[in-house]
Amino acid sequence: MDELKPIRVFLEVAQHLSFTKAARALRMTPASVTRIVARLEEEMGQQLLVRTTRQVSLTSAGAVAVARYAPLVAEFDRVGQDITRAMRPDLGRLRINAPLSMGLRILPQMVDSFRLAYPRIDLDVHLTDAFVDVIDEDCDLAIRISGPPSDKSTIWRKLCEVPRSVLAAPTLTERHAGVVDPDDLRAMPLMSYSVTGDPENWSLTQGLERRVIRAGTQIVSNNGDFLLELARGGHGVCVLPDFIAREALDAGELTRLVADWDLPPLWLTLYYPPYEQLPPLVATFSEFFEAYVRDLEGMEF
Repeated sequence: MDELKPIRVFLEVAQHLSFTKAARALRMTPASVTRIVARLEEEMGQQLLVRTTRQVSLTSAGAVAVARYAPLVAEFDRVGQDITRAMRPDLGRLRINAPLSMGLRILPQMVDSFRLAYPRIDLDVHLTDAFVDVIDEDCDLAIRISGPPSDKSTIWRKLCEVPRSVLAAPTLTERHAGVVDPDDLRAMPLMSYSVTGDPENWSLTQGLERRVIRAGTQIVSNNGDFLLELARGGHGVCVLPDFIAREALDAGELTRLVADWDLPPLWLTLYYPPYEQLPPLVATFSEFFEAYVRDLEGMEF
């Protein structure tokens, strides 16, 4: 039996200001509605409704009850619906967090395919380059492109590696001829990708040899697309994932510097709150996304 039934009946009467209309909406008899509300008033020791032959109105206590109970009942119902839907692999709403640049380039096509396959799954997609806490942000899963994870409180699944390159516009490299070694980069305007405002350290390796280049502080941004446009305009050198720069590289607007030196790749991972077991809805999206990424890898993710 629904323990909230008396409250629900009262809220329905308060909404319609009519026992008859409330009874019709609840598919009950007016007598039953009247009896339940009267019993609730008796238990609370307060009159909640004023009844006359012409109208029903709220008392001050009734108004307080509506204000306090209505959002609680709505939240109770929402939680129940979320739990029920979470047990269905093809029905419900997913809250997803993803990086902005990836979200703009890859997710629209992926979401389109996913919605065709699962039209009854709604998606709430939040795009940000900040390294979000999946627990604090109340999301079901997060897509991240970052270094190997160190967070012990979450679950993560590595999907693939994301290669990166040192990039600059041809006009800039012409002004700084002879860039063949990472140390040659120090004479160039170096831009940093950072969510904290601190400049990057670029670690480049060639065989057993390793060089660490401190990127510049004049331009620091937490968005790869912003750095991409500055690099296109010849304003500086940056390190970006290849999937962000591919169009500019293909068009000859950017070129790779010190291409025979390797940068450690980033990881594309799915992050989850500490589930004991993935909810079916989350598992459905994860499996679809992983398959989609595998197809992209064949096209140079």
